[in-house]
Amino acid sequence: MDTNFNDRISRPDPLLNVSEAALVLEVSVPTFWRRVKDKTVPRPIKLGGMSRWPRSEVLAVIDRLKAERTAAA
Repeated sequence: MDTNFNDRISRPDPLLNVSEAALVLEVSVPTFWRRVKDKTVPRPIKLGGMSRWPRSEVLAVIDRLKAERTAAA
């Protein structure tokens, strides 16, 4: 993994680009965008033409899905 990526994700709540956010969720970039479209993943923060997601929001997706799985059991 890229050392710059490791440095950035060690900050309190870094903004991740689409490739990094997809990597956190262990999905492809096209699948990540499908999850944004179906509202599983929150819409990005727009910085000019760039799309970014706070790491905390990407991790919250995992926590929410785990909680839903547990509740459905």
